Amino acid sequence: MLRDATGDDIDLLHDLLLEAFNWDGTQRFTRAEVVADAHTHRYLGGWKRPDDFGLVATDDAGCPLGAVWARALPAATPGYGYVADDVPELGMAVARPHHGRGVGTALLAGCLEQANGLGWRAVSLSVEDGNAAARALYSRHGFVVVGRNGGSDTMLREL
Repeated sequence: MLRDATGDDIDLLHDLLLEAFNWDGTQRFTRAEVVADAHTHRYLGGWKRPDDFGLVATDDAGCPLGAVWARALPAATPGYGYVADDVPELGMAVARPHHGRGVGTALLAGCLEQANGLGWRAVSLSVEDGNAAARALYSRHGFVVVGRNGGSDTMLREL
């Protein structure tokens, strides 16, 4: 099941941001590095701001399986998948034991519905080279590559 992400989910979202950054199981970052990093702070610092939105997927007992979150970032402090000030950037991760069960599909579909309902014109994200599973998921949901940032593609989904 899906529920709205709240300010109380900040620790979970940090854990899942770490999961997203270490998507292939290689520990590129520690949790402490993610929490302390100024660039990654852009995604979750002060969560939940008035325009922030997202969802948490849970099992029947309410235990989190994954989450998606979004925030509009300004050009002066862009995220990895920045497109425009009026296009929120998504972050998303599913805990490794729950990969391949449709959790990511449910989260992404729910977030697109949420963004549309909130009146956003589009959403963007960044996907690293080699992350074929995530790239395929995003493509199935209508995201298209619109740019490049280092070893990652910036993808956009018009709403």
